[in-house]
Amino acid sequence: MAKQELDQLSGQSTTGHEWDGLKELNTPLPKWWLWVFYATIVWSIGYWVVYPSWPLVSDYTKGLVGAQMRATAIADYEAGKTKRVADAVGLAEAPLEKIKSTPAYLEFAMANGKAAFGDNCAPCHGSGATGGPGYPNLQDDDWIWGGKLADIYQTLQFGIRSGHAKARDQIMPAFGKDAILKKEEIADVAAYVVSLSDSSVKGTDSGKKLFADNCASCHGDNAKGNQEMGAPNLTDKIWLYGAGIDKVVAQITEPKHGVMPAWEGRLDPITIKSLAVYVHSLGGGK
Repeated sequence: MAKQELDQLSGQSTTGHEWDGLKELNTPLPKWWLWVFYATIVWSIGYWVVYPSWPLVSDYTKGLVGAQMRATAIADYEAGKTKRVADAVGLAEAPLEKIKSTPAYLEFAMANGKAAFGDNCAPCHGSGATGGPGYPNLQDDDWIWGGKLADIYQTLQFGIRSGHAKARDQIMPAFGKDAILKKEEIADVAAYVVSLSDSSVKGTDSGKKLFADNCASCHGDNAKGNQEMGAPNLTDKIWLYGAGIDKVVAQITEPKHGVMPAWEGRLDPITIKSLAVYVHSLGGGK
């Protein structure tokens, strides 16, 4: 049992605890602190009686005043929903170009689209829509599947390789994994592709021929790409899966195929249109 004693300096008794020669005084709490503490206990009891607080088996105590923040929140939500529908009257049927050219529609679409982008698109494309490795930058002018308003709307509706019946799902062959090209041939064509946008890399005639025989049918003879097939421009220094010969070799050998979900059925038509207008207005839309 701890031995209590009187501290000679302060005249206060100790608790009997000692650490490295230091003894703990048994100093009582101030009276005012204790009264405040007791008052909070009384207040909490009153709060339990007046307001909803205690959970029951299938319900909860309603309290004397019957206040329900849940009911208030639901009422506010329904009011906002009703106002949103009223503000969007006509927008669901309006063509995309009319939305862009009608100030009232455009104002609503931009606000609605920005909110929807933050909730649904920002996790992949970033809050600023600048993308990242494997996720396209929506602010530049490099659009694999087209940057016109109608193109963006189509991509949002049906997605890319999403499994939707109307999704665009073209893929790049795995030239290395499927033994279409040899390892040295892949290195050769990769160097040629990188040389199209980087003068410090020297391409070869054999790499050029390999490109013409295996890649030009999708990316074009000039390597400018083909949006109908989802084949990117290889001359603009914009690399979805990373720049440099090693990254290009990896993509040719066993390509990555990004997937974008189809938002049709997950978001309402007005929200999808709003998203299309918002993304198109970020600066990269054509």
